[in-house]
This record gives sequence, structure tokens and C-alpha cells, in this order.
Amino acid sequence: MDTREALGSWIDGPKAAAEKMGADFGYRGERLGLPQEGPGSIAGPGRRIGAVFVDGWLVSLVAYGMIANGAVVSANLWTTPLFFAVTALLLSTTGTTVGKRLFGLRVVRLDGGRATIPQVMLRTLLLCLLVPPLVWDRDARGLHDKAVGTVEVRM
Repeated sequence: MDTREALGSWIDGPKAAAEKMGADFGYRGERLGLPQEGPGSIAGPGRRIGAVFVDGWLVSLVAYGMIANGAVVSANLWTTPLFFAVTALLLSTTGTTVGKRLFGLRVVRLDGGRATIPQVMLRTLLLCLLVPPLVWDRDARGLHDKAVGTVEVRM
């Protein structure tokens, strides 16, 4: 029985083992003063990944459309710079992108205000590097959000 419990805690991970010992981590966003559910709560990883996928897909369509209309450079060269430009422009003006809008998300500062242009530019640059969004904290904020003091919340 003791071996099974040890194996179970290893498979479940350190958070589950700590919770079994009585640690209370709370919900995502509690440390940031955000609500647990509804508007203003931290967006889940599934929605965020879906939104980035939609944005990337739309930008790829535009890049391939540029190739079909006689652009000399390959579409792969245009995709990342175009993704950066579109994402930075939309986030700095509306706080959301097409994909984020479809999934009901927006990017805000930790105090709830609209992210500034420098915050959006750095966040988008880090997002394009791919590594920062893959490293999350327990509030499901990627390094790209932590670096600029933003959070992705539900609308």
C-alpha cells in the first residue's frame, strides 16, 4: 500500500502530493486578486492555445495569399513578421486579436487596464520566440506575460 501511494504521488506531480499533505494553492489568479470564474478570471490554457492557433492560421493564409499574388519571397519568411505585426497592432489598439476574440479572451495589465504599446511589443516578441509561452507559473501565466506585467483574462 505504501508503494502505491508513493507511485501515485510521483505520477500526479508535486502539486497533488502537496495538496494531499494539506497545502492550499487556491485557484488560478487568486494571488493576483482576480475572480475565480467569469469575466476577468484567468483564461485556461486550452482557450489560449486555441486562440494562438487561430491567429497563426489566419496570418498563414494572408502570407500565402501574398505569395499567390506575385510576392517573390516564400510565405514562410513572411509568417512570423506578419504574426508579430498583426498581433502587436490588434493588442495595442483593442486588447484582443481575432483568435482571442473568438475564444472570449483579452490581454490586460495586472491592474486591469489596457496594456501599453511597449508592453504589447515585448510580449508579442517573446511570444514569437515560442519558449516563454511554454513555461507557466501556477497562475497559468507564461514568461511572456510575467516579463511585461500582463495577464490573459476572459471577457
